Amino acid sequence: MSQLPFSQACENNKAPILEVLRHSFASVTRVLEIGSGTGQHGVYFSAALPHINWQCSDMGNLSPLNARLALEGRGRLSKALVLDVTGPWPALEVDGIFSANTLHIMDKASVECFFAGAGRVLGAAGQLCIYGPFNYGGNYTSASNRDFDAWLKARDSASGIRDIEWILQLADTAGFALVQDHAMPANNRLLHLTKVSKDSQG
Repeated sequence: MSQLPFSQACENNKAPILEVLRHSFASVTRVLEIGSGTGQHGVYFSAALPHINWQCSDMGNLSPLNARLALEGRGRLSKALVLDVTGPWPALEVDGIFSANTLHIMDKASVECFFAGAGRVLGAAGQLCIYGPFNYGGNYTSASNRDFDAWLKARDSASGIRDIEWILQLADTAGFALVQDHAMPANNRLLHLTKVSKDSQG
């Protein structure tokens, strides 16, 4: 287990996220996690939410991720899927999508593809939960987020903390409505959105 990749951020945020998901995903039975990374979230949430079939995915090397899912998943988790949001999405029947700390890593075109793809995959009443930092009114919510954004852009100029107003505009275009914007520890947020039918949109 010591050779498996480990994220301290995942370890720190998994319990607060779970408390939100218990309510947001209460009626959800199959979740696609986008950007599963180390797999720590998938292992933890699948154990705590046994009514959900949790499907991990990532766009990179899946070997370390699948090693954790096999070792710690106790048979609950199938192998992770390759998913690049800018390309074809797997043909899945899911009623929930979860993603943590991904939108600020993606470039803007990929963020747009993320919402367009989520809108295609989820039907009416599908639930979408997104965790991470966001700016409000063009402003950082903390000095640490400002420093983090500078670090992100120094590493990759196309990345960066996204404005919540733009995110919600993309969500609306993809057919989602905001249910709740949850304040989370370490200056993060958890956005709970639901897919609405065309009739209810009109």
